[in-house]
This record gives sequence, C-alpha cells and structure tokens, in this order.
Amino acid sequence: MSQQQWEKRIAYLGPEASFTYLATKGLFPHDWHIPYQSIPECIEAVSEGKVELAVVPVENALEGSVPLTVDYLFHEAELFVTAEVMSKIQQHLLVNKKYADQLDEIEEIYSHPHALAQCHKFLFYNHGSVKQTPYASTAAAAKLVSQTEDRCIAAVANASAAEKYDLHIAETNIHDFHFNHTRFFVLSKQNIRHGLVPLQAQPKTTFMLTLPTDVSGALHQVLSVFAWRKINLSKIESRPLKTGLGNYFFIIDILADEDEPMMKGAVEELIALGCTVKSLGTYFTYVTPE
Repeated sequence: MSQQQWEKRIAYLGPEASFTYLATKGLFPHDWHIPYQSIPECIEAVSEGKVELAVVPVENALEGSVPLTVDYLFHEAELFVTAEVMSKIQQHLLVNKKYADQLDEIEEIYSHPHALAQCHKFLFYNHGSVKQTPYASTAAAAKLVSQTEDRCIAAVANASAAEKYDLHIAETNIHDFHFNHTRFFVLSKQNIRHGLVPLQAQPKTTFMLTLPTDVSGALHQVLSVFAWRKINLSKIESRPLKTGLGNYFFIIDILADEDEPMMKGAVEELIALGCTVKSLGTYFTYVTPE
C-alpha cells in the first residue's frame, strides 16, 4: 500500500512492537504508524503538523500517571484528546536466544522506567544484584538486546517485541500485579472525537486547572463546583507548576461532556473563582483486544 493510500499519519512511542504501537495498531489498524523515540517528539509531531494524531501513554494502573506526558500537555502543547485507549499490559523478561540457557549470567536489564517499576518485586527477588537501566521504551530495549551478542543482557517487554526482535522469553508475566493496564491518549490539534461511539458510551472530559492564589479552601470550592451539579469526577491529581515549591496545577477527569449545560456552567464558575481552566476536550474510551 502506498503512502498516499493511508488515511492518517499517526505518531507513536516506538519502535515497532512497543505497547504504544500495539495500542495504536489496535485502534487504527489501517493507518500509517510513524515511530518516534520520545513522548515529546510524538507530541511535537502533531503540533508541527507532521502527523494528524499521536498516541502516547498517560497513566498506568500500577505506577500512576506518566509525568512527561501530563507536564508536556500542560506547559508546552495546545492539543486535544480525541480518544483514549485502554490496553492490558503483560511484561516478560526477554534475552537474546544465544543466552537462552544462561539466565544466571544476565549482566543488565533494560526497559522503560515504568516497566521496570511494574516488575519491581520480581526483579528484586529474582535478579536483585543485576543492574537495571532505564531505556526509551520497552521495544527499544528489546531491539537493543537483539543487537547485543557480546553480553548477556535482558529486556522487560511484551511478547510482540520478543517475536519482532527474535528473542527468547525467559520469564512470562513478571509484572507484580495481575491488573496491569495502561491508558493512552490520542492527541489532535482539533477538538474532535474519534470514530463511532456506542449509544451507552460514557463521555469523559479532562481539565487542567490552576487555583487562585492566597485563597483559603480553594480546592474545596473547586470540588464543590462539580459536587452541587452532581457531576462525577473519576480522577484528580496535582503536578508541580514549576514556578516554586508549593505551586501546583490539577488534572481532573470528569465523567461528562463539556458541551452539556451543567459543564459549561461549571467552567464559568471556575473562572469566576479565579481558576485558569485548560480543557483537553471530551473523548470516549476504547479497549484494545487482548
């Protein structure tokens, strides 16, 4: 298929066979998937018009939010979430097939920092003396292991990476807890919503906001804005504002459509309270097949 026949160009945190790649392929099976080496590069690719969409990880069930994604969306980019993807994460320990029978000789284990953290207990009890080295992505770590034949090193990555880079799966399902899922944001320059939506789908809206300074009970007032309107929040989290200790912005996930009258009234009241409100838009959740 030629480049001209693809419907959309979609950036993702690569290389091929990363968890982000699998989420991207699951939601956009017939589009042009373009790998980038970092989350900021993915986001900038959308901002600069090099691609129409970007898929980036935003939160893991075990390790929480991905700070780089959240902070970049607040401080650097003016983008919207057009969909979110939920994917099951299964981590395995991969080695070069040359060292399949020499697991006791593993010198170093590479992976994305979140992946290493998701497998902390397993790695501590089974490979506690082995150095753990953060890497750009799980798939990039797997690719490194496939290209390294003079040292016995390992990667924490998925089964697709093992197949893609012809690696031996030394240990399966090494993540510390069974329920290991990751949320991915699909980012766009336009405030649009992806695809067809089931009639009973629950819309979700993400706000990023700052509180008025030197106002007692400001956070309580913000929560009251939603409470008396009976608008449900599914998440609230603070992140450093990077202007000094004690200064934060808040990320709020709201189970409502921003076009609803109650939501519009909530935004007006928040602004009247002295908050700054940045909306990432309303979107729906899609689940990739396991």
